[in-house]
Amino acid sequence: MSTVRKVPLRKCIGCNEMKNKKEMIRVVRTTDNEIILDPTGKKNGRGAYVCSSECLAKAMKSRGLSRSLNAEIPQEVYEKLREAFAELGH
Repeated sequence: MSTVRKVPLRKCIGCNEMKNKKEMIRVVRTTDNEIILDPTGKKNGRGAYVCSSECLAKAMKSRGLSRSLNAEIPQEVYEKLREAFAELGH
C-alpha cells in the first residue's frame, strides 16, 4: 500500500485561486522588513504568492501584495517579479 503525498497549495494574491506552490513565485517580507523574492520558498518571514504576470498586474493595481505583506513594496521588487515571469514564460 503506497502513501499519497499531499501537494502543497497556496493562494495567488492576484486571481485568488489555489495553485501548486511550486508553480508560483513567493515574495517575502523578512524580519528586517526587507522585501525580497524567494525562489526556494523556504526563507523566514511573511510570504505572498503570485502565479503569473497578469496576476502581478492585478496585485499591483489592487495593492494586494502590499496588503498581504503589511509593508510598502518598492518598485524594484515589481521589476524583479516581471523579469522572473518573463524568464518563466508566465
